[in-house]
Amino acid sequence: MAKTIAIVEDEPAIRLNYMDALSRVGYAVQGYASRAAATEAFLLRLPDLVIIDVGLGDEPEGGFDLCRELRARSAQLPIMFLTARDQDFDIISGLRLGADDYLTKPFEIEELLARVRALLRRTDRIPPAAKHSEILSYGPLTLIPERFEVVWFGQTVKLTHLEFELLHCLLQRHGQTVAPSEILKEVWGYDPDDDIETIRVHIRHLRTKLEPDPRHPDYIRTVYGAGYCLELPSAFTEEARSAE
Repeated sequence: MAKTIAIVEDEPAIRLNYMDALSRVGYAVQGYASRAAATEAFLLRLPDLVIIDVGLGDEPEGGFDLCRELRARSAQLPIMFLTARDQDFDIISGLRLGADDYLTKPFEIEELLARVRALLRRTDRIPPAAKHSEILSYGPLTLIPERFEVVWFGQTVKLTHLEFELLHCLLQRHGQTVAPSEILKEVWGYDPDDDIETIRVHIRHLRTKLEPDPRHPDYIRTVYGAGYCLELPSAFTEEARSAE
């Protein structure tokens, strides 16, 4: 059965161009000109992936509002932003809301198709629990793939799909520095040179949820010029955590 992709873009010619390109490679495509139209349609059924333009007509940040609505319903739905404004504010704001990826206009249609394929491959991947050779628990951290949750120093923490995949990637290489290119390839499914900010934003999200002081992380460390390293104690007590 063909994957369903929804495109929320207020410019008719641009929307039809994207829809035609995605339809030609076999996707079932839905197009919406406004946040209101998309929201109404999504009440019945969520698509497999949503592509949202940040600015929607009279709503300069209508795309952000739609992303908030979708994330409130599903932590796993892949969301990609499109923006004509090549500004860090737009990119970082979108990722903070839970978007999985973004493209800055103008871009080649082949780049859009590659990003869509990568997001859908990541969504369809076999859950880590099915791979017996993978690490799912170390010290204070236990991953629960079925619910995209972790048990962290005895407390259950809910993660987004992408946050879970990123933490899982670091856990498999516990104590080792993981290069950004390796993270992008494994977690996002591609290895572009200009998406390092995507990793930084999601690392900050994880630190906010797991670190006692996210600005001075103890566990998810930045190795400057090299990547990121997850360092966990092999044994722990809740009393030791509360004393930090």
